[in-house]
Amino acid sequence: MLLSCHNICKSFDGKDILKNASFHIEANEKAAIVGINGAGKSTLLKIIIGQLSADDGEVTFAKDTTFGYLAQNQNIDSSNTIYEELKLVKKDIIDLELKIREAEEQMKVLQGDELTDLMNKYTSMTHQFQLQDGYAWQSEVSGVARGLGFTDEEFSKQIGSLSGGQKTRVALGKLLLQQPDLIILDEPTNHLDMNSISWLENYLLNYKGAVLVVSHDRFFLDRIAGKIIEIDQMKADTYNGNYSFYAKEKEKRRAIAWHAYINQQQELKHQQEVIDKLRSFNREKSIKRAESREKMLDKIERLEKPSTIDDEMKIKLVPSCVSGNDVLHIENLSKSFESATLFKDISFDIKRGERVAIIGDNGTGKTTMLKIINGIIPADSGKITLGTKVNLGYYDQEHHVLHDDKTLFEEISDEYPDLSNTQIRNTLAAFLFTGDDVFKRIGDLSGGEKGRMSLAKLMLSQSNFLLLDEPTNHLDITSKEVLESALNGYEGTVLYVSHDRYFINRTATRILDLTHGVLMNYLGDYDYYLEHQPERMNNLLNNANLATATSACSGVLMGEDSSNKQGTMHANSYQFNEETKSISSQADWKAQKAAQALKKKKEKAQKACEEEISKLEARNDEINNEISRPEIASNLAELRKRTDEQEKIQAKLEELYDTWAELAEE
Repeated sequence: MLLSCHNICKSFDGKDILKNASFHIEANEKAAIVGINGAGKSTLLKIIIGQLSADDGEVTFAKDTTFGYLAQNQNIDSSNTIYEELKLVKKDIIDLELKIREAEEQMKVLQGDELTDLMNKYTSMTHQFQLQDGYAWQSEVSGVARGLGFTDEEFSKQIGSLSGGQKTRVALGKLLLQQPDLIILDEPTNHLDMNSISWLENYLLNYKGAVLVVSHDRFFLDRIAGKIIEIDQMKADTYNGNYSFYAKEKEKRRAIAWHAYINQQQELKHQQEVIDKLRSFNREKSIKRAESREKMLDKIERLEKPSTIDDEMKIKLVPSCVSGNDVLHIENLSKSFESATLFKDISFDIKRGERVAIIGDNGTGKTTMLKIINGIIPADSGKITLGTKVNLGYYDQEHHVLHDDKTLFEEISDEYPDLSNTQIRNTLAAFLFTGDDVFKRIGDLSGGEKGRMSLAKLMLSQSNFLLLDEPTNHLDITSKEVLESALNGYEGTVLYVSHDRYFINRTATRILDLTHGVLMNYLGDYDYYLEHQPERMNNLLNNANLATATSACSGVLMGEDSSNKQGTMHANSYQFNEETKSISSQADWKAQKAAQALKKKKEKAQKACEEEISKLEARNDEINNEISRPEIASNLAELRKRTDEQEKIQAKLEELYDTWAELAEE
């Protein structure tokens, strides 16, 4: 075992964040920590590496274990270039190489014992150099830099001139080059494009050490993780599989947990009713039974109420009207900044009801294209035509649609003055802003909160054509799933830019790949794109006439429709599985029917017992009233007759009380 976390507890300002969270990481294991924003994932990582202390619990590393940690944001303060900064990790190997070269020069002039001693030292140094893979350090540094999206021209860039995201990539590169026993990463894909993420996936999959990562990138988690650790309700639950396995297994566990919780609540209620009933008999034996049951009831360990989806965002995107079938027509669109051409002569159409994803490397012009369509910046050339009754709604990843000096409430009320206070509060509550949250300043919100606020405004816009720029950035997995559901149920049209491959797979009906200034069209989701992209990219690169390739790529690609074959296969598999389930479940079904019949029989007997008890108790009360009458009290024969009946009633009641209690226990 490489790492063990046992009963980790942590609170901030009296609020519990982690409570008895336990899990372990084996050598070479690839594990991921998931959970909603604020669940305590980053806090847990900081406790593991020693940046924070746990209130209780224990973090234990195996002896001599080395680890490296990458926080979400890095602020590297260095005068080095990118390449020089990455080289620092290999300083020991570089120094060793210099000593080897110096020894080689000295051996040219030394003789005798000095030469012999130096040759022995040289042999030792070269052996050590080989063990540390010293001959490959330059290619390793260059390979990691390129893999993380830095071009050879950027190697000489000063660290001080880099953006926050670029600095984080440099820090990630340094960590990977260190090759510790355990790599700990907090949201490593946030500043990477698709190619870099794909490279990182392959790197981590082949990494000889262990990996522990916090991420909301579900496609990334599907690729690399063999274990999912979910932080839910302050505890850590482990799932031995990738994200897809976790998602299915979580639903199963949630259903089982709810079933157990509801059953226990019903049993607790039933036991309390039995106790109350026994006490109502008002006899010593029944009261003792009630007290015994109360003691048993107190010893029962109450199950916690399982987490629900009631607290998640509730998004419903409703267009104000239906647009025409032709939503957007773009013809020969071009855009350059100074000497850099982003794209040239781009042409494509968007039809009503499509959900189209624009993908491509960072810096290819995806966001620029959305801004041109939305009229924020001008194109250099080309034609943009919106269809009839098209009403644009824009989600900006930098949230320029928000005003930092306004409160959340003012942001909505100023934009939509016709909404009542209740309607505004209900809208904000749908995006998890409740109570005094509505009076927070926009400028004080986190990135995820600003994302939710932008989505709230987008929902109110009632647009029928949505332009979304990285809508899942800073959203946790739960919020992403709610957004996916909203877009899939949306009756309008969507054009969006995203690096979230899982999100694209769940929502896109078509993909436009902006690569090398060319827009290539794929009629399908991300899986379809992965299948066909290599072949089409080779065709493009092999085509000498780029203009012809551009024209061809802007048309509609009609791949072979395999849905019928897949549908038949799935149908046959489903039929086989259902027949197998039917045969194997017959015995269970019969057993359940027998158990249900027995339960109904006992319930019927208990009800009949209760009715008989009520009837006899009522008769007993009648006799007491009769005995109190003077004509009966003075008539010994009548009095004896009634007291004899009361004795029989009391004996029968004793028997019925015992019978009822036995039935209640069963």
